[in-house]
Amino acid sequence: MDTAIDTGRLSDAADAATNAGIDALLVTPGPDLRYLTGYDAIALERLTCLVVRASGDHVLVAPKLEVPAAEASPLGRLGVPIQGWAETDDPYRLVSSLVPGASGVALSNSMSALAVLKLRDAMPAVRQVLAGDILRELRMIKSAAEIDQLRHAGRAIDRVHEQVPELLRAGRTEREVGEDIAEAILAVGHESVDFVIVASGPNAASPHHDVSDRRLEAGDVVVVDIGGSLPSGYCSDSTRTYAIGHAPHEFLAYYKVLQSAQQLAVDAVRPGVAAEFVDAVARDAISAAGYGEQFIHRTGHGIGLETHEEPYIVQGNAEPLRAGMVFSVEPGIYLAGHHGARIEDIVAVTADGVENLNATTHDLVVVEHSFSA
Repeated sequence: MDTAIDTGRLSDAADAATNAGIDALLVTPGPDLRYLTGYDAIALERLTCLVVRASGDHVLVAPKLEVPAAEASPLGRLGVPIQGWAETDDPYRLVSSLVPGASGVALSNSMSALAVLKLRDAMPAVRQVLAGDILRELRMIKSAAEIDQLRHAGRAIDRVHEQVPELLRAGRTEREVGEDIAEAILAVGHESVDFVIVASGPNAASPHHDVSDRRLEAGDVVVVDIGGSLPSGYCSDSTRTYAIGHAPHEFLAYYKVLQSAQQLAVDAVRPGVAAEFVDAVARDAISAAGYGEQFIHRTGHGIGLETHEEPYIVQGNAEPLRAGMVFSVEPGIYLAGHHGARIEDIVAVTADGVENLNATTHDLVVVEHSFSA
């Protein structure tokens, strides 16, 4: 787990709640709980909820059968008291009793509707807001330890991309390739496989294609977008584009445009520029070459304990970039029914510029050995 986790994060969260005029954060299993305490709790229908009080001690409410797991987690080393509840208890009333007189509480963005509604019933006069709005600043600016975890994740997923050319052979299905990639993601040190996209031929024009039983063919373009989570919880995410034997001439023309646009966008990252400026740099370069309508998604998303989190690199986000922000830069060009391409790196904003956390080539990788099925 991230060695930066200590009671300081809880104190910072309590201060943020105070500044927002909120009496307590109610944090259920998910990335916010893991960020604050290191406890990767199982999300069950039985309520587990960390009560971060703006004033006073913090408490974890958990089913009695989950108390040993909570005590054994990093949360147990933080000295946070745990109140276990029995099967016939009402945990929502218990949470309510821990914030008497509260006028406002903040709920985890990932909290289940079941928990939201039951907490509303237990505290009908208490205003509910999103905890994500209060914790966003803490989670968006990564510590040196967090960036080191993301750097480690970037190197690990790079090692998987280095193996991909050996897996791409005409006659194999996307699914078969995806299964091999998933095994490689775990083999290089990830704890879980979060996603594997192997998009060949016309499927490459669908940015969120998964895998299918389509067989790879000579002349296919293949977009491979992969990511997983380290034991620390921090995520990897990287996309590279490959070709089986050769690529269509039309594709080669716009791939050069994409390669240039992605590098320009990475080079534009530095403290003080707006998030939307990085998006505009990539988008303007692609549009100037006549492919603007084929770039159909934002340029990037933040990454940390979630694959997608703030900041988002998209038009309309005028927030200035700051040192410690970490996000993807991943423009794409997609010709529906034909092929597509995407190049994605994870970058960290430094005090005076940018650090790219991925190092594999941006060149189109042409797989020459791929004709034995």
